[in-house]
Amino acid sequence: MEKQITVLDFQKKCDQGEKITMVTAYDYSMALAADAAGVDALLVGDSLSMTMLGRTSTLSATMDEMLHHCKAVAKGTHHAMVIGDMPFLSYQLGPEEALENAGLFLAEAGAQAVKLEWCPEAGPVTEFLAGNGIPVMGHVGFTPQQIHRFGGYHIQGKDKTSADHLLREAKALEKAGAFAVVLELVPDAIAQKITQSLRIPTIGIGAGPSCDGQVQVIHDLLGLLPDFHPKHAKAYLQLHESIREAIRQYAEEVRGGQFPPKT
Repeated sequence: MEKQITVLDFQKKCDQGEKITMVTAYDYSMALAADAAGVDALLVGDSLSMTMLGRTSTLSATMDEMLHHCKAVAKGTHHAMVIGDMPFLSYQLGPEEALENAGLFLAEAGAQAVKLEWCPEAGPVTEFLAGNGIPVMGHVGFTPQQIHRFGGYHIQGKDKTSADHLLREAKALEKAGAFAVVLELVPDAIAQKITQSLRIPTIGIGAGPSCDGQVQVIHDLLGLLPDFHPKHAKAYLQLHESIREAIRQYAEEVRGGQFPPKT
């Protein structure tokens, strides 16, 4: 049986110049497919609040919801690292509460690591979690849990002051013990500078090709949401249309008496 990817594999791939591949997954069936495809990591993202539950932002994702979906993903995964996304207010209040919540991802939900977005407590929390045996992936740039502060989905680090700020955040997370850092909606030149400045891997989403790896939302890759098409994503399929057509054919055959067939 192929061994499961670990934080050591992440660093090894980075050191050898091998790109790291990561997608989101939210349920058992999608985890089975993504894991069989050979990606390095599955992120059980708080984006499930939008993709799976139809909400307008990630802010309302709860710990119970995240753990529920993470358990399902872990059941369908044998090779990829499973990373649980720490939802809003599950870590911002300090290291002790963060440890309790992060511990649930590993002890109960079957994840091997957690991800948290940059906030004033991100450094101390990351250091405390890592010191207690919980691998942490950081996240800087556009951080969706702060969407109201940003005023929407906007590229971060477009001027020198904000770009320097992002670099300091990424370095602080590395110093605190993070094993990788997600860079979201960051100009390519800034993502390249941060990547070259860190020893740990950077994982880009809307941050150009210079990062050590890439992560994408599975619904964007598969064309599952007809009215949402991020500029940084590529739809490799248009499954919404295929699923709609299959269900339409089924309904038509039921109404016409062709399904189920006579035996």
